[in-house]
This record gives sequence, structure tokens and C-alpha cells, in this order.
Amino acid sequence: MSQNYSPQGFRMLPTGVKHLLILNALFYIAALVFRSSMGIDLDRWLALYYIGSDSFRPWQYLTYMFMHGSFEHIFFNMFALWMFGYILENFWGTRRFVIFYLLCGIGAGVFHTLVTGLMAMPVLNDINIYASNPSPEALIQIYNDHFEGIINPQWITEVTNAWRSGMQGDFALDTTSALMEVYNKSVIGIPTVGASGAIYGILLAFGMMFPEERIYLYFLVPIKAKWFVIGYAVVELVTGIIGTNDGIAHFAHLGGMLVGLILILMWRRRR
Repeated sequence: MSQNYSPQGFRMLPTGVKHLLILNALFYIAALVFRSSMGIDLDRWLALYYIGSDSFRPWQYLTYMFMHGSFEHIFFNMFALWMFGYILENFWGTRRFVIFYLLCGIGAGVFHTLVTGLMAMPVLNDINIYASNPSPEALIQIYNDHFEGIINPQWITEVTNAWRSGMQGDFALDTTSALMEVYNKSVIGIPTVGASGAIYGILLAFGMMFPEERIYLYFLVPIKAKWFVIGYAVVELVTGIIGTNDGIAHFAHLGGMLVGLILILMWRRRR
């Protein structure tokens, strides 16, 4: 890979990192101001929604990475951007670094969409099967398979007991509508925000470019960059597969790392 050092020498806050930090801060402040003073939720337009959602817009694949859910969220992302990014930008140059960052972020969003679709497909399929042959037992089964911890179990109990007792009401239609509403809100309706996908791409790049450099875990424990990156990737993969309902888009992180890996390998082949 060609080296493109800055003509001004090694800089602790190079142009690309500085402008990305400013952009993220401006988006975060704007979201706070719009929400508090005008009652406008910018996440509705700029966060990344699943492509099958009514709230999806194509530009969200770019804008979502500049939106953050809390001060802690943006602080740690921006700290990691500076910590690893300024070294890479000094090594690559501003243009390549910014392109890498944006492509990792966009790729992370696309990968997250694909995984969300794969995970949502069985849920929608089971809802359609239930709609064609509804029963109290089938409702309990679909709850146990997909909506435990999402739908109030007391509601399931009350509905199934009333259904079995023969009370009047179109339980089949009502419960199908309720399941679809939960599916739209909780399965495909949760927006994704944050620069973490792009940051994980930066992290992977640092580990590949400087594998023997030591990173101090929690500022105390030294660990080589290559093992640090591999460890993070394994944790994200395992956590994403088993599912923790922690609200973190683990597969978006992996998507950012995957895109970063592909870009670096392509650049090395063209060296």
C-alpha cells in the first residue's frame, strides 16, 4: 500500500479526523436542539431504518453514522476515531482515510440491513402461517418463539383464556394485527444510529497496518493490536449470534470490519 504522509509532518489532529469530529458534534447538537425546542426528532429522517420500513430513506445509509443516541455514545466513538484515526490518516493521507471511513460506515449499514432481513424473515413467515390457521395454542407458540420479552405475557394469557372460554370477539384478526404491529415496531422498526460501524473498520485497519503495536486495554493492560482486533471481532460475532437485546447493532460492527478488510486487501493488490 502506498504511503502518503502529510507534507506538514505527523499531526495529532489531521484534517479528515478533525472535520469528522466536527460533523458528528454538529449533528449531535442539532438533534438535541431540534428535539427540545421544536419537538422534531431528526432520527426519524437521518437514522437508518430497515429497508422494508415506512420510515426508510436511501440517504440514511450515510447520515445514520453521524447520529448518536447519547453523550456517552458519541464520546466513546469520537475518542476511538481520534485514537486510531489520526495515525491512519497520517499514514494514508486525508483523501484515502475519509473514503475508507465513509465506505466502512455505509457498508456496515448495508450489512446490518441484510442481517436484519434474514432475522426478520422467519418472524414474518410464522405470523403469516398463524394468520392462516390461528388458535390460542399457535399464539402462545409464536410468542415463545419470537416475542418473549417484547409482548407483555399477561396480555397473551388474557387473550388466550378469553379465546378458549368462547367469549365474543374476533380474536384471530385482532391478534394477527397486534403481532404485525409489534413486528413493524420491534423487529424492523428500530432505527440504527452511530459511527460504530465506521469506527470498527478503522480499528481493523489499525490492527492490520500496525499489528505489533500495543494498545492499553482500559488504559492498564497492554495487548498487541492484532489480538485486540481479533478479540473484538469474536466478541461481536458471538454476541450477535446469541442475541442479548442490548440495543447494539453487533452485525453492523462486523460489517464495518468486513468492508475495511476488503478495502485494505484491494489496495494492497493494487500497490
